Amino acid sequence: MSGRGDSRRGRGARRVRGSVTRVSGELDRERGVFMISVAAELADMHPQTLRMYESRGLIAPKRSPKNTRLYSQEDVERLRRIQEMTVQQGLNLAGVETVLELEARLDEMREELREMRKRSAELQQRMADEIERARRSLGAELVPYGAYESGSAP
Repeated sequence: MSGRGDSRRGRGARRVRGSVTRVSGELDRERGVFMISVAAELADMHPQTLRMYESRGLIAPKRSPKNTRLYSQEDVERLRRIQEMTVQQGLNLAGVETVLELEARLDEMREELREMRKRSAELQQRMADEIERARRSLGAELVPYGAYESGSAP
């Protein structure tokens, strides 16, 4: 391989028989990949602000083996959300903490409700199946309630 042009194709591209094939690699949104300076720039904040938010528990970046803070895409989005609440909506950090806690609790409750609905549907199906099984096993022995009340009894 001559290596000619490899640097222009960029990382993640391979030359295969005269064509460029892009290797699509979607960023794991939870994986810490940004160092503090990059995350701060992406969130339009000072790196010290990120350190303060971490000390307040508003953000929890991952750590490298050498204990370097590594921010994920989700962390950056959370930082942007915090900035939106403080700058545009006028909340102080205590208010931001409350909002974030309530949003997290709401997400938990939505998940719990989803699980309960799933379980309810399973139980309803199980009851319907059991009723159908009972009908088949008893056959003609079942008489609908009220079948003889309207004077139709022999």
